Amino acid sequence: MATAFALAILLVFGLALHFLNAGGQASIAQDYSAATFVGSETCAGCHQTEAKLWNVSQHKIAMQHATEKTVLGNFSNASFDHYDVHSRFFRKDGKFLVETDGPDGQLTVYEVKYTFGVDPLQQYLVEFPDGRIQALSIAWDSRPQDQGGQRWFHIYPNEEIKHDDVLHWTKLNQNWNFMCAECHSTGVRKNYDAKADHFATSWAEISVGCEACHGQGSRHAAWAREQQSWWPFGKRVDPGKGLLALLDERRGVTWPIDPQTGIGRRSVAPATLRKEVETCGLCHARRASFHEDWMPGQWLSQTHVVEPLARNTYHSDGQIRDVEEPYNYTPFKQGKMFAAGVTCSDCHEPHSAKLRAPGEGVCLQCHAPDKYADVRHRHHGNSGTEPTCISCHMQTRTYMVVDPRHDHTFRVPRPDLSLTLGTPNACNDCHRDKPAQWAASAVEQWFGPNRRGYQTFGAAFQAARTDQADAAALLGIIAADKNAPVVARASALSELGPWVSPANVNFARSGLSDPDPMVRIGALDMLTNVPAPQIWPLVSPLLADPVRGVRIRAVALLANVPVARQPQGDRTHFDQAAADFVAAQLANAERPEARTTLANFLAQRGQSAEAEAEYKAALRLSPLYTTAAINLVDLYRQLGRDKDGETVLRSAIVVAPRDAAVHYALGLTLTRLKRTDEALAAFQMATELEPASSQYAYVYAVALHSADRAGEAVAVLTEALKSHPNDRSILSALVAFNRTDGNAAAALTYAQRLAAITPGDPNLTKLVDELREAAKPPAR
Repeated sequence: MATAFALAILLVFGLALHFLNAGGQASIAQDYSAATFVGSETCAGCHQTEAKLWNVSQHKIAMQHATEKTVLGNFSNASFDHYDVHSRFFRKDGKFLVETDGPDGQLTVYEVKYTFGVDPLQQYLVEFPDGRIQALSIAWDSRPQDQGGQRWFHIYPNEEIKHDDVLHWTKLNQNWNFMCAECHSTGVRKNYDAKADHFATSWAEISVGCEACHGQGSRHAAWAREQQSWWPFGKRVDPGKGLLALLDERRGVTWPIDPQTGIGRRSVAPATLRKEVETCGLCHARRASFHEDWMPGQWLSQTHVVEPLARNTYHSDGQIRDVEEPYNYTPFKQGKMFAAGVTCSDCHEPHSAKLRAPGEGVCLQCHAPDKYADVRHRHHGNSGTEPTCISCHMQTRTYMVVDPRHDHTFRVPRPDLSLTLGTPNACNDCHRDKPAQWAASAVEQWFGPNRRGYQTFGAAFQAARTDQADAAALLGIIAADKNAPVVARASALSELGPWVSPANVNFARSGLSDPDPMVRIGALDMLTNVPAPQIWPLVSPLLADPVRGVRIRAVALLANVPVARQPQGDRTHFDQAAADFVAAQLANAERPEARTTLANFLAQRGQSAEAEAEYKAALRLSPLYTTAAINLVDLYRQLGRDKDGETVLRSAIVVAPRDAAVHYALGLTLTRLKRTDEALAAFQMATELEPASSQYAYVYAVALHSADRAGEAVAVLTEALKSHPNDRSILSALVAFNRTDGNAAAALTYAQRLAAITPGDPNLTKLVDELREAAKPPAR
């Protein structure tokens, strides 16, 4: 009897545990969108070691209320002059105040509500009645005085930024709600009301707390409480511990050093999706958010547009430029360390953000000191100043005047590329008095002639940036190279857009199925200029891509395909992706570029009235955003409203008189209105304002030729060809103009150049033969 009772009890316990475990397992698959923020203090209750490290980090004080304790700048009636603006910093009634030029250019007193950062500079934030929070362009240099600090300075020291400039501290590009908040606070919600043009931005935690990286912690906190419960049935089985993502990629991983190479090799192959790198990339990437529901451990492209190797941010070989800060995500993803499986926290303790070892000691964790911290590797034993791993492989560039940042590509110094590509190199960063040839010769003497390095794409991007004849071929090699960094392949695909052809479209086809969403997006970019109906079979599968950023790029390419011409099986996915696209733009409804992008999409969908309203909304937000004006004028062109288009462009020229694109658009509009002389004047102005544009020169020349001014047309094209020697439009026009004017010899010369950069084109081959025959001197 007792035995039967015991078995019954065990059966009840077993059934209970079965259902509890089933519930626990089910919890893993639950939608975590209901999770809420609990605050770093809650986390600290259990994670005391991590909290102690975080408490001394810059993350902890990334943004703070302006108080006696947090403000570092001199507000004791200090003054600062920048061009014609005299600013004053002072205190009154316990508040920190600044008198400086406001949105109308007049000196006005503002209260500093928040501090932004601490080292090596601190910025200050001013809140306006409409909920906008703006970052002052005058910042405090918080470095010690003997390092040049303890002073006020302007972040644009050599530019006069007037009140009507988009870079003025009261304007769009210094707006905290959009530009800064997501990365300096936790759980930010912009809460922008487009109708009222008003912000009610909120945060869960004013600075960068635990949940900024780990996500909302309520489910994890509940799981932790259950683990402490004495009642055995209260515990759920949840390998995820209630967290949105386990950042556990380093768990159980070692880096044994290969005795032959002296380099550590990861004991476990890295995953394609690096949860930790993507999570850190949320703030340490040059990107733009289009969705607020970011989750740790997912692809950053799920909620952000991530910049690849853009021309204004990177040199052709991928080195960071000192113009626009690229942050660390894209540089790191193009490097050999990323390829080997290194993650951010292999080098940085994630809670304090400090290096895991002082200086280059962090490098020597995986690079044997007896091989790499040795004069035989460094070759500078008698130099007096010993170079380090960091000085040679992580060059610095300075942003915001005083903030030096390391290039996280970890590249091999390549002074030889300085000679061929004009890129900088680490050797001449130090030896500024020596030419690049001197450095290249020294490196070759030490290490031999084969200085391949890991970034092998510089020649391809340089060819694309300089319109070289072999650009498409070189870009195709990078795009097809599965061993090349994903960001390089993505960038190569995007750069191939102007050269897309039946001969290289397979690069796009392959890229569309790549595991990394940046490559898939690059492949979509490559197809931008191909008519949407032609690429529907290629692109439509990505309307259901698991990554939101891919879906919205795909639907943008296919937007102008009418519903009636869409395959029935694709319509649901198209509608869902279109909804994602619209939501992505509305997430940034305070930005004129988002409203313009939405308007473009609506115009392609045939929703002209809605598109017109969005363009006008963009211009209300910023009359200086002339792209909205130009695109509105193009909509008016389609609607037969060119006179309205002229009015829009004339207004745009008043606020942006030196915007070449506006003058160019005006020329096109006046051409359609058959006002030839005015159109030519507008085209000429566009060409003079932006002489580097081959498109402006080409259209100006065509307009001149149409006005029977053939000599001037050829002169414009000949001048443009000096900067764009392989521009197909310019060469084609020179062929046509010279042929029409009876100059067969000149036409032949240009046709031969055109054929050289477009090999295998039968029409060009026929043209060259015809011109060669026509150019023959007449028989005597």
